[in-house]
Amino acid sequence: MKRNRKVKIVATLGPASSTYEMIRQLHEAGADVFRLNMSHGTHEEIAERHRAIRQVEKDLDSPIAILADLQGPKLRVGEFANKSEELEWGEPFRLDLDKTPGDHTRVCLPHPEIFQALEPGSSLLVNDGKIRLRVEDCGPDHANCVVVTGGTISNRKGVNVPDVVLPVAALSEKDRKDLEFVSALGVDWLALSFVQRPEDVTEARELCGGRAAILSKIEKPAAVRAFDEILAVSDGIMVARGDLGVELPVQNVPPIQKRLVRKCRAAAKPVIVATQMLESMIESPMPTRAEVSDVSGAIYEGADAIMLSAESAAGQYPVEAVTTMNNVAQEVEGDPTYTEIIEASRTASAKRSSVADGIVAAAREIAETTDIKAICCFTSTGTTAQLVARERPRVPIIAMTSHRGAARRLSLLWGTYCVMTGELERFKQAVVNAARAARSAGFATEEDQIVVTAGVPFNISGTTNILRVAPCDERLIYRTDPE
Repeated sequence: MKRNRKVKIVATLGPASSTYEMIRQLHEAGADVFRLNMSHGTHEEIAERHRAIRQVEKDLDSPIAILADLQGPKLRVGEFANKSEELEWGEPFRLDLDKTPGDHTRVCLPHPEIFQALEPGSSLLVNDGKIRLRVEDCGPDHANCVVVTGGTISNRKGVNVPDVVLPVAALSEKDRKDLEFVSALGVDWLALSFVQRPEDVTEARELCGGRAAILSKIEKPAAVRAFDEILAVSDGIMVARGDLGVELPVQNVPPIQKRLVRKCRAAAKPVIVATQMLESMIESPMPTRAEVSDVSGAIYEGADAIMLSAESAAGQYPVEAVTTMNNVAQEVEGDPTYTEIIEASRTASAKRSSVADGIVAAAREIAETTDIKAICCFTSTGTTAQLVARERPRVPIIAMTSHRGAARRLSLLWGTYCVMTGELERFKQAVVNAARAARSAGFATEEDQIVVTAGVPFNISGTTNILRVAPCDERLIYRTDPE
């Protein structure tokens, strides 16, 4: 489905958006990727949502990416005798392994791995950072703390440990079962939570066995510190600002976001900016001005995609939320300042060392200095399309592939319109197919020209070696192109 924008929209499915009719409305309103949140819903419910997405894809003949987001390990305190307690600033408070119901002086923290990693001076955050504790002394089964920020602590509230790398696997037993389930189901992207080190990603990739691309969620300070190594072993990145904003001072999150987006662009790997983008639209048909500015900021940075969470999963206005994102994106990308910012930040740090790098850089340069309507690239795995998207060209990118899985994955990629094509043997036929696709999608007419990139021999990954400026009139192609 042709979009009048280049940034992609990810919409999370949930109770408010699980039917075929609603999923189709969301896609037609602008959702390019659907997120299945494995923290909510049974396997039967997830499978039904997956089935509905694929039916919409078939009915509209529009490749759609499905992103399954694993829950990750959840660290929580135990229960209180009175269900909740008030913690006051300066008071002592103890965390231990004793399962006796807690009171105003202590509570169970049933995670010995946390005690193994703590040191005096470490911080513990409870209930999304509303309560902050500082460790005074600790051992293998306890941590004696002082309350730095007080508040109400209650049963099973989540715990964050921002200062240390925890000896906790990114994949819980639930995650392993979910990973196998969604991989067998046929999702395109697998989002990995609680990433702290590159080994977390490597483990998930081995379990996945190539059935889905791996997207690492950056939501912990340890992941920010090890970002270059994590990026190197990931297929894509999600900047999950919710937990980042809990574990880091909130003022640190915007520069981190900008830095990570730049690095992803330089590496030619897609990046999603997520969390609380249009939060008020869970209950309101209109966003706040601050939210619109936040969404705009991610688009100006050149992020591949922006994501809706509860807004589309459980909110009262899921279609309106997608429509708002679509409208904001169109307005921002129509701003001349957008082009200036994107081009000023164009991957100066990108390492161009291959023939394919040179081909796609030349394609962008030609498209921007002559009257070219689109760049058409033939790709088997999606790598060539990612290299073209890294250039952030002004014209649309038409990614042509004979692999349905590649077309679906590329639905997440900035500026990319995906088209299925048959197996090819001759470059002339590739050019003809590209011209037809450009005309059919409304990017060009018979009087226009396009740039075509491909690799010969066809259907071999990493062989991009041809660039052709071609007319969109098939008669001219057959008249001028050699066999």
